[in-house]
Amino acid sequence: MNIPPATQINRDVIGSPIEDLDTPALLLDGPASARNISRMAEFFRNRKSQLRPHFKNHKCTIIARRQLAAGSAVGITCAKLGEAEVLADAGIDDVLIANQLVGRRKLARLVELAGKINLKVAVDDIRQITAISEAASAAGVTVGILVEVDIGMNRCGVEPGEPAFQLAGEIRKLPGLRFDGIQAYEGHVVYNDDPVERAELLRKDMQQAIDTRRLIEDRGIPVGVISGGSSSTYNVTGLLEGVDEIQAGTYPTMDWCYARLAPEFEIALSVLARVISTQAGRAVLDVGLKGATAEFGLPRIKGHPEVELPTFTSEEHCIAPNGPGWRVGDTAELLPSHACTTCNLYRRMYVHEEGRVVDVWPIEGSGRLA
Repeated sequence: MNIPPATQINRDVIGSPIEDLDTPALLLDGPASARNISRMAEFFRNRKSQLRPHFKNHKCTIIARRQLAAGSAVGITCAKLGEAEVLADAGIDDVLIANQLVGRRKLARLVELAGKINLKVAVDDIRQITAISEAASAAGVTVGILVEVDIGMNRCGVEPGEPAFQLAGEIRKLPGLRFDGIQAYEGHVVYNDDPVERAELLRKDMQQAIDTRRLIEDRGIPVGVISGGSSSTYNVTGLLEGVDEIQAGTYPTMDWCYARLAPEFEIALSVLARVISTQAGRAVLDVGLKGATAEFGLPRIKGHPEVELPTFTSEEHCIAPNGPGWRVGDTAELLPSHACTTCNLYRRMYVHEEGRVVDVWPIEGSGRLA
């Protein structure tokens, strides 16, 4: 059996109406995404703090290159070593892995990649640091290190202040390592619906990272950056004195959940589905959990706010009230609540403008869990 590779791109669809696509299909409104990218870049133009966009959103190297080309960006952030490898293969040479990397095989890949690009990783434990140092020294490369400081996320990260200083000091002693600064992520406040309260909490919690920076610098260790931020906090975090990089992720695609928090950006991402059954007043679409994620809320139907999905738990089906009078064969666009995990389900996205496909972009980072 001749099975095409997952990355194979069918360019024959370019120029066709999006309704002609095989479904489900991941769609990107090209002009809307371009406006989002331009808007974010323009905010940071001539500011001290700069962008380091997060690849985990779209996982598409074409979008990453467009983010860099828009200006105001110093490099790209990613979550996984596999994503960093994809970025390097695409010619992107300044990458931060905003995560802790552990394991012999993973560190072998890490130092191989560090020999090709300017690579940085986050740490929060001396055992991570010593293992990276040993691998980097053996390979004759240098890995940039950011100490992750927990400012309230309660996930990874050392406590602010003295523990972070101690870790920075250990990094400075070890060969093959370069202490670049601090990572501090305010993920515990980014989904706060009240923008005033969100900003107040953010300033309070991020101040812990800024104070930690001052402590470390007062004791004679330069701190190159504080890196953090998101698409819903960029306009607060990005103005704080002492914060240098904003790891905004969702803004090129957006989703309906994040659009509530940053309404200045447009929802550019959707999933095209087709009605495959209409029985007893319901419509069944040919997409389920394997084609759109719902961890932040049920998908919504683009252009039909009156249609509320009663549930979204099937693997391959979405059941909706047939309010719009759908017929078998009709198409609908679902707006996911979480763009990042939805993009991870696909290997390509269909870029459209005025209802027609204008390009097909591979999503090279999808499925790169390691």
